[in-house]
Amino acid sequence: MEMPIPDSDVIARRRDIAEDLSRIVPGEGVIVEEDERRPYEADGLTAYRTLPLIVVLPETTEQVAAVMRYCRDNSIKVVPRGAGTSLSGGALPLADGILLGMGKFNQILELDYPNRCARVQPGVTNLGITHAVQDDGFYYAPDPSSQIACTIGGNVAENSGGVHCLKYGLTTNNVLGVEFVTIDGEVLRFGGKHLDSEGYDLLGVLTGSEGLLGVVTEVTVRLLPKPECARALLIGFPSNEAGGDCVAAIIADGIIPGGMEMMDKPAIDAAEAFAKAGYPMDCQALLIVELDGPEAEVDYLIDRVRGIAEARGATSLRISETEEERLTFWAGRKAAFPAVGRISPDYYCMDGTIPRNKLPHVLSEMAKLSTKYGLRVANVFHAGDGNLHPLILYDANEPGELEKTEEFGAEILKLCVEVGGVLTGEHGVGVEKRDLMPEMFTEDDLKQQQRLKCAFDPQGLLNPGKVFPQLHRCAELGRMHIHKGQLPFPDIPRF
Repeated sequence: MEMPIPDSDVIARRRDIAEDLSRIVPGEGVIVEEDERRPYEADGLTAYRTLPLIVVLPETTEQVAAVMRYCRDNSIKVVPRGAGTSLSGGALPLADGILLGMGKFNQILELDYPNRCARVQPGVTNLGITHAVQDDGFYYAPDPSSQIACTIGGNVAENSGGVHCLKYGLTTNNVLGVEFVTIDGEVLRFGGKHLDSEGYDLLGVLTGSEGLLGVVTEVTVRLLPKPECARALLIGFPSNEAGGDCVAAIIADGIIPGGMEMMDKPAIDAAEAFAKAGYPMDCQALLIVELDGPEAEVDYLIDRVRGIAEARGATSLRISETEEERLTFWAGRKAAFPAVGRISPDYYCMDGTIPRNKLPHVLSEMAKLSTKYGLRVANVFHAGDGNLHPLILYDANEPGELEKTEEFGAEILKLCVEVGGVLTGEHGVGVEKRDLMPEMFTEDDLKQQQRLKCAFDPQGLLNPGKVFPQLHRCAELGRMHIHKGQLPFPDIPRF
C-alpha cells in the first residue's frame, strides 16, 4: 500500500525545503514532483516502498556538507543512497525526510599503482574499478553479485563481500581510507594510502555502519595484482549434506580457495536454464572451487581438492582448462538471482552467516521449514565463509504470501544465530532484520551501539528507523546532547 496523500501542510513544507535546498544544489539537483520521486521509493528490497519527501542529488562534497548542515539546523531526516541495490531496505526512504542520492559522485580520482590503491568517488560501480585497472594487471577483490551496478559507497555502508571474500576479505579488508561528511557538515578523513591508521579504528566503525553515522564522499581502495593463474573446479554431489561436508573438509585441510560457492538443486536448474553454463543436471548440490596463485601451486591444490571431493562422494567433477571456461563456471552463479526471478513471480533474498561445519545441519533444517511454510527455497551461498543466501520463492499477488515469506525468513535467521552464526554477512540489517536484533544482542549491547551513533548523530537524523528495534534518546544513553523529541519509527508500508 502507499503512504497517505500528503496534506497541505506537508506540501507547503516540501515546497519551502525544496526552495532552500535549490540554493545549495542548483539546477536539476532537487527533485520534488511525485512522478520524479517514484524511482527512489524502494531499494533492492522491493516489498517495502515509501515516497521520499524530497530527493537531493549533490555533485560536490561542499554541497553535501551544506545539505547536512541545513538538515541538522532544521531537524530534517536524511537517508543516504547509492545505486539502491541494498537487499535489506537500508536505502528505504522516509516520507518526512530527504533522500540524498550520491549517483553523481561517479569519478575515479586517482590510480596509484606504486601504492596499489585507487581514490574513487562513492558512486563508482564496484566492477568499474576493476575495468579501469585490469589492463595494467590489477583488480579490486570484493565482487558482490550485483557488482555491475552496486557502488563503492554502498559497499562501504553494508561491508559487502562476494565470491572472492573468503581469501581476499570483504570491503572492510580492502578499504584504506574514506572522506565523509557528518550531520554537522564537517568533512573528515579517516585512513589514507597507508596500510593502517593510528588511534581508534574509526575507518572500521564507518565500514558497515549503514548510513547511520555520516555520508561517504570519497573512498581509497586497495588494488591487488591479478594472480598468475586461476582455475575453477565444478563439482556435483548427490546431496546438500555431501556438498557441505566437502566445504568443511577443504578448509580443514588448510586450503583457502580464491572462491568457494555452493548451489542446491533448484538454484542449479534456474541458473543453467538462464546462463547455459554447462552445469551437471543430475546432482543435488553444486560446488564451485576456484584456486589461484602460481601455476604449480594451483595444479597441486587442484589435485588435493579433487581427492577431498571424491572421498565425499562427488558424482561429477570438471576443471576449467581455459579462462573462458572458468568465467563460464562463474556466469551461472553470478546470474543465480535473476535466474530465480524467471521461475517465480517474486523472491525474497535472505542473508545470514553460520559456522562452516553447521552447513549440512542448517540446509536440512531449511528443507523442513520449506515444507512447513509451503514455499520453495533455492539456496546459493558463499560456502567458504558460511554466508547463506536462501531465496524464498513466493507470489506477492497471493494474499498473505509475503507475510508468510517474512516469517519463513525470520526462522532461517534465528536458526543461523542458534547454531552460532550471525544475522547478516554482507547485506546489512536495514529494516529487514531490525526487529530480529534482540535474537543476537542484549538490550545493553544495543544501547551501547546506539551510544556510538549518538556520538556522530545526536539528533538521530541519519537513516532513522534502520538497524535498531527500539530508539532511545541520546540523553537516556548517557550523552550530554538532548534529542529534539523522541523519533518514532516510521510505519513501513508493504507494496
